Amino acid sequence: MSSYHRYHIETEPIPNLAGHPNRFVVKVRRVKLAELLIKELLRERFDLAVVASRPCVYGVFSRPIGGFAPKPQFCVGCLRCTVQYPDVVQIHPNPARLELGDSFMTPDQVDTILYEAASGRVPVRGAGYRGPFAGPGWDGLWTDMSEIVRPTRDGIHGREFISTSVDLGSKPAFLDFDSSGNPTGATPKTIILPIPCLFDPPPTTVSDRQVWRAFSEAAGALKTLMVLPVRSMLELALQGPQFAPVVTPANLADLDRLSEPPRMIELEGWQPEAFEQLQRAFPKAVVGIRMPYSDEVVELARRGVGLLHLTADYHGGTGRGFVMDAIRAAHESLVAEGLREQVTLVGSGGIAAAEHVPKAILCGLDAVALDTPLLIALQGRFRGECADPLTAEVEFPALRPAWGAQRLCNLVASWRDQLLEILGAMGLREVRRLRGELGRAMFHADLEREAFASIQGFEG
Repeated sequence: MSSYHRYHIETEPIPNLAGHPNRFVVKVRRVKLAELLIKELLRERFDLAVVASRPCVYGVFSRPIGGFAPKPQFCVGCLRCTVQYPDVVQIHPNPARLELGDSFMTPDQVDTILYEAASGRVPVRGAGYRGPFAGPGWDGLWTDMSEIVRPTRDGIHGREFISTSVDLGSKPAFLDFDSSGNPTGATPKTIILPIPCLFDPPPTTVSDRQVWRAFSEAAGALKTLMVLPVRSMLELALQGPQFAPVVTPANLADLDRLSEPPRMIELEGWQPEAFEQLQRAFPKAVVGIRMPYSDEVVELARRGVGLLHLTADYHGGTGRGFVMDAIRAAHESLVAEGLREQVTLVGSGGIAAAEHVPKAILCGLDAVALDTPLLIALQGRFRGECADPLTAEVEFPALRPAWGAQRLCNLVASWRDQLLEILGAMGLREVRRLRGELGRAMFHADLEREAFASIQGFEG
């Protein structure tokens, strides 16, 4: 009999391989600093202990020669030095850091992802959040986490277990049995993942085999799935239960070249004949449809599709607006037709931070497929806008798969801990109960409209 093991992600510190731009540039006027030191020496009667002390508790001026050779990597932008000595020291944002990411993935998000990937820990800033109260996209959604009303279940420190397992596949609304008690109709066909996160493949322009192997090893260690084209699996000799091949009607025969039958298969676009052929050829596998967000989800659910992988671009763009609104529309359309419990919704695109995962699930997804955060965790640098998986260009340092795999495991461990924080604050014992729980969501646009719609001149 197999014994029960609580799911756990092993983390370890894995520092960056390539250099990373500092947040700030420290500009010191050395002549003015020398004049200041001479004045202080005279005023303090050559008491070096007083004169050599610098006004920075973070160690920016901690070298033996102090401000003549500052350490900008320690600067946090408190501006005490500038306020006290404005004619000697000036602190400016680093232009090189402002070039990180793109118009959707901000430099702050890049810094956060790199910290999570390097440490596996939850980032905590003592100064608190100092950004805008609301904004576009995911920043227009707030989660209701009232710890006064609901008991907190602490899943991070192990005092009470919170499940992050999700089911992928089809679940019929009811079962039919014959007189002998054997099922005669459709039966549930699902696979269970211990985390609600899958891996989407890197952009097609990424040819570094070490990056693909890092993705592969991390998916295996996390016991999740890596979705990738079957041709890429064969070209890179990637095999194992962690792979979910993507096929088209033209390359269905490539599945026969795999060393073992996959647990899950995604068909690119809706092709009824190819879908039925896959179900016959792989009766034990979960067969899903990979497609953009559209109104077809209800029709496909009626036709027996048990898994829909809905895709947006890397910036969260869809034909139905931002991905958050597209998720809600797909979920609510299935609920209205009484089909939601029979279908699994996986979504990819527009996920750039840990908080976006629970928000996407709250809007109606069962699981998310990660893309650009995985690239950032491997210290990938975007060359221009990284929005289209077919054209996005990313540069990576020379890396080893083992280094990259551990960085990805660290990132997912940190994101899972942050998911557990939200579930605990909501009083939920499992992530399945978060799906579509819009009663725990507050949308800035709706609240603003409710508060100010009656005021003349309001444009909501």
